[in-house]
Amino acid sequence: MATKFTPLHDRILVRRVEEEGTTRGGIIIPDSAKDKPQEGEVISVGRGKSNDEGKVFPLVVKDGDRILFGKYSGTEIKLDGEDFIIMREEEVLGVVTGTASGAAAGSKKETAGSRR
Repeated sequence: MATKFTPLHDRILVRRVEEEGTTRGGIIIPDSAKDKPQEGEVISVGRGKSNDEGKVFPLVVKDGDRILFGKYSGTEIKLDGEDFIIMREEEVLGVVTGTASGAAAGSKKETAGSRR
């Protein structure tokens, strides 16, 4: 990214993480039928939220975190031809851990609450 963007205060810059375009059965899902992903990677964060006395509280999320956010969270922007979202940290639902982008091809994906 040639443009350097640093969000202000408690805002974060997020790049959506695209979901797979095929189902488990191998059916290809067209872009028009997919919902926008609600998972993203934090690209940059602001300094933090400040109170009335001027004390700054740093953000919990940091650059590189994978996060989940609400379907209508944030404001979509375009920087250097790439789509991003700017949102407040309070719009983040949680941080996703244990997802390596280079995971082994044979790894099994489970859904929350599934039985083994």
